[in-house]
Amino acid sequence: MTATATTRTGRRTGTVLRNSVKKERPAPVTRTAPRRNAAGHKLGTVDLEPTVFGLEPNRAVLHQVVTAQLAALRAGTQSTLTRAEVRGGGAKPYRQKGTGRARQGSTRSPSMSGGGVALGPKPRSYAQRTPKKMVRLALLSALSDRADIGRILVVDDWAINEPDTRAAVTVLRKLKTTGTVLVVLAQDEIDIALSFRNIPEASTTTWAELAAHDVLRADWLLFTDRTLPTADSDFSGTHVERAELAAAGGPEVTTSAKAEALAAAAAERSEAAEAPTEEKPKRRIRRTKASAVVEPEVVEEDAESETDSATADAETDTATVEAGDRDDTGTEEAETDA
Repeated sequence: MTATATTRTGRRTGTVLRNSVKKERPAPVTRTAPRRNAAGHKLGTVDLEPTVFGLEPNRAVLHQVVTAQLAALRAGTQSTLTRAEVRGGGAKPYRQKGTGRARQGSTRSPSMSGGGVALGPKPRSYAQRTPKKMVRLALLSALSDRADIGRILVVDDWAINEPDTRAAVTVLRKLKTTGTVLVVLAQDEIDIALSFRNIPEASTTTWAELAAHDVLRADWLLFTDRTLPTADSDFSGTHVERAELAAAGGPEVTTSAKAEALAAAAAERSEAAEAPTEEKPKRRIRRTKASAVVEPEVVEEDAESETDSATADAETDTATVEAGDRDDTGTEEAETDA
């Protein structure tokens, strides 16, 4: 049901949609992909995740996301000089009247040879902001499209232990893949990435950097048992979160596991913050305009008081000893008289 909003003059201002019905898409379909080894021998088939490889491609979202990804690849470094940036042109080229020509104030005007460029390009960014859900839906649509036409292949092991381009060419020949190939690798498979690097028809990407544009460019997608997506939640829509999941172990690490890890880290930080800290002894500081200096008078007074107390103790001990000597002498004299 639609309703048209009008003004007092009867002019139409727009259309208001009521009770709009959301387009229902078909349920995900379960598809399979062949599984082979590096020698090209068939090892059966693999059931692909319906929520990743069994969707109906959303062409509108796929077009918008791929356009944004291509725009983000543009450098945007083109630049031209305006009439204010071109060197020269400070003096008026000729007088205002009497020459029969159009009046000119500078030789660097855009209408003159050697002048600046009017409304020319300047350095800018062509990046477009795309919601994460749209990026993920576009990637799932591209994967579902390749699975629908049977262009996904799962390899159990590459059997490459060191960088070797000849071995990579042999693997592709035995797998019988024609056209361009996109090899999806794990984060630690550096030797395999170096082996496929010099092959013109092959390109490599990591599981964390898989994008819709890369999928559409390739005729074949080569996954391994480690890099094959197992759930739609594996794709977060941003490179940062996907890279964190890949560094933690790949698609088998889900969002719940990541949340648990973050919670554990937060608990450790809270425990460290609650731990008691030793208090440092306070010092008496005298503040001055120049700097803070420890009061030397306090130290001197303490030293003088300690010296006086020590002297008083020594005098007391001497007086006690002399008194004892006098008592002993008097006692001896009395005994002698007796």
